[in-house]
Amino acid sequence: MKVGVFLALEPYTSVEHNLRLAKEAGFTCADITDTHSGGSMFASGGLSASVSLDSNPFDVKRLFEKYGMEIMTISAHAALLEASNPGEYQTREIMQAIRFAAAIGIRDVVTTETYPKSEWAKKLSYDQCIFTCAEKLYQPCRMAEDYGVNIIFEPHGPITDSISGIGDVMALLGYPKSLGVNMDTGNSWLGGTDPVELAKTYKDKIYHIHWKDLGEEWVPKRGTLYGCGFSTIPVGTGKIDIAGVIEVLKDSDKIKYSTLEVAGTPELLRQSAKYITDLWNEQ
Repeated sequence: MKVGVFLALEPYTSVEHNLRLAKEAGFTCADITDTHSGGSMFASGGLSASVSLDSNPFDVKRLFEKYGMEIMTISAHAALLEASNPGEYQTREIMQAIRFAAAIGIRDVVTTETYPKSEWAKKLSYDQCIFTCAEKLYQPCRMAEDYGVNIIFEPHGPITDSISGIGDVMALLGYPKSLGVNMDTGNSWLGGTDPVELAKTYKDKIYHIHWKDLGEEWVPKRGTLYGCGFSTIPVGTGKIDIAGVIEVLKDSDKIKYSTLEVAGTPELLRQSAKYITDLWNEQ
């Protein structure tokens, strides 16, 4: 398993700038971390590391190759709990990401429901939340299977932060072959779930991992927040049982890549990668 990085190493900078930083830090793979439909004023001006889903996928592939980087996944985090709205990132964009991924051989498209924003979404019952997530993923899952791509559900919201929530969406969709799980050690723990139990439950469906560890100050927030973007401490130095997750998953033949969600210096990134790799390769 290779450990790579999010292309969010320096804010208000371009995809190419972040690829250069990743290479300088010693990494050989990264995610397409942010995507959008159509054009972006900031991305066009080099002020955002976001990739347009309407761009030529092969141009993006060539840009990664310029820096000797492999593309691990493409992110398509969506507002699955909100009412269908062309102004939200939802089903249409996930399907665009599937086509984009298939064109250049990216196996996994990462999505999640994120948190409810509107008053309407906040009032949904649990069963209604399961339905609205599944309804928006039904056609993407069918398309992903046809294209040979996986949609991988990441813990990053009130449904996906629980083992049962992920399972209930899968069940309502009929357990599609194309729907897997993106393990996130920090988000699942912060949402109140035991990451080791999550890994055990979905071991056969986990295709990618996001690594982050969280310190003592996050303990009172457990069960109240639906994930966080990055940690600021080296993986293996916080409250999360990273070693336990690795012990469960390290013999999986489905996990080719994983991503550090760690903000900090190149040395902090390298320290985290070494901790993970050493444990993963330990006999």
